[in-house]
Amino acid sequence: MQFPPVEAPKQSHGHAVADALAGSATGLALGRLGSLASWTASVQGKDIPAPFVRPRVVVVAGKHGVAAREVSAWTQDAGDAQAQQLRAGGGPAHAAARLTGATVRFIDDYLDAPTGAIDVEAATSPEVFDAALAAGAEVADNEIDSGADLLIPGDIGVGNTTVAAAVYGVFTRTEPVKAIGRGSGINDKVWKVKVAAVRDAMFRVRGFHEDTERVCAELTGPDFAFLVGLISQSAARRTPVLLGEVYPTLAAYVAERLAPGTKDWLIAGQSTAEPAHAGCLEALGLTPVLALEMKTGQGAGALAALGQLNLAAELAGEVLAEGASTSN
Repeated sequence: MQFPPVEAPKQSHGHAVADALAGSATGLALGRLGSLASWTASVQGKDIPAPFVRPRVVVVAGKHGVAAREVSAWTQDAGDAQAQQLRAGGGPAHAAARLTGATVRFIDDYLDAPTGAIDVEAATSPEVFDAALAAGAEVADNEIDSGADLLIPGDIGVGNTTVAAAVYGVFTRTEPVKAIGRGSGINDKVWKVKVAAVRDAMFRVRGFHEDTERVCAELTGPDFAFLVGLISQSAARRTPVLLGEVYPTLAAYVAERLAPGTKDWLIAGQSTAEPAHAGCLEALGLTPVLALEMKTGQGAGALAALGQLNLAAELAGEVLAEGASTSN
């Protein structure tokens, strides 16, 4: 799929905010909140940043054949249980969304989609992957056209960190043992199984490791493609994206490969110790707002930082408004 060209945010707005805060007569030092306010002004195209009023969480659920290798501390049916909870209005996504004024959309189209075990076979076909890319882009368009001013991608899926480690390892030439973290909280025995699965998956795609879409079709699944499409199209539509855990962050990394310039519309809500997460954040040039080590999924880690983003905009707005009234 070809994404529209991604235009950069208007950095002049962010620079103006930074300069105004630095020269504020109130002497209010906002620290990192000042940089967050500057970023917000840039992506909003405003001289004075404003809190996000229509943040929208889009959670997509999927399954991975590699989960049958027992690479997770969770059982294979844990994703179904989380999906059922989310449909009923519960779960981390809804709890965090209620506190931050966000709303949640749940995509379960891929929850029962069959995917191959990536250590021995392709996860999905290029055609299915491309269709899911387009579906993610379509949802981005729908949400933005409905008024969303910030999109927050979330995920549900047992084995997501295994998939993330494999893709990250391929694209960055990182050895499996250095690409894999503890994910859901696995012990040493399961970690060794996970290493073997990722090693074999990476070996299978060695002959076409530069072909982004083919590698992702072989190693991920339609749920991941959906996230890539959602993030890429959001950037193309000049709508910022707030990232939380490793799976959506890896999708953002892939989105940047497919739609260069996407990274300028991204902000990282939090960090974890997953090597693929830390590596993708570094590659995208993102400094997390918080260091929470949340691996909850569903966009909860991103939502935890939304309050900080809005606080930064609110405080900066007050400082700038005060400066404007003083100069008049």
